[in-house]
Amino acid sequence: MNAPLAERLAAYSQALKQAQSPFVEEYDRLVERIRHGLVGAAAPAVGDAMPPFLLLDPTGRMVALDDLLAAGPLVVSFNRGHWCPFCTIELTALAAARREFAELGARVVSVMPERQAFTAPLQAGLGGGVLVLTDMDNEYALSLGLVIWVGEAIRELMIGWGPRLDEFQGNDSWFLPLPATFVVGRDGRVLARHVEADFRMRMEVVDILRALRSE
Repeated sequence: MNAPLAERLAAYSQALKQAQSPFVEEYDRLVERIRHGLVGAAAPAVGDAMPPFLLLDPTGRMVALDDLLAAGPLVVSFNRGHWCPFCTIELTALAAARREFAELGARVVSVMPERQAFTAPLQAGLGGGVLVLTDMDNEYALSLGLVIWVGEAIRELMIGWGPRLDEFQGNDSWFLPLPATFVVGRDGRVLARHVEADFRMRMEVVDILRALRSE
């Protein structure tokens, strides 16, 4: 648990391979499709203004980007859902660093396309270290060019093995956001970002903290 985030994620990926999970090869194919499709190429770059959002928190309250930034800098993490082990590993690491973020006046927000019935338990499990917001139908992620279709093969695997996106998201689109992290300064501009086709890789907490300290 004290290892760098990259090591934790790599360990989980290795465990999937050792268990001969049918997801491994399909995930590799999906990553290649994402790379060829240049998904995320149009997402906000360092120095760009982070586009505004108005999203639901687990209690049903609308939360605006501007209101969050009024209290300090922000870490905006796009995540696939509560069912995704890569996402929960990342969010657990972010929640564990809540004191470091608080010392810098920063807050962490996770944006995912799930209904409040699923975001509320996730947020509670993170001990208040992360605010989880619902991006219904991936509308905000779509506006940033961060959405992918899982593909028929992964859809069939998910239906057979348990993660039912249609239930979690309240639609039958089987679209997911490409996990990405944006460190946003008080002025609303992006200080640093991590947008990577391989969704099994995430931005290290130390790199997020370094960006926040550079503001």
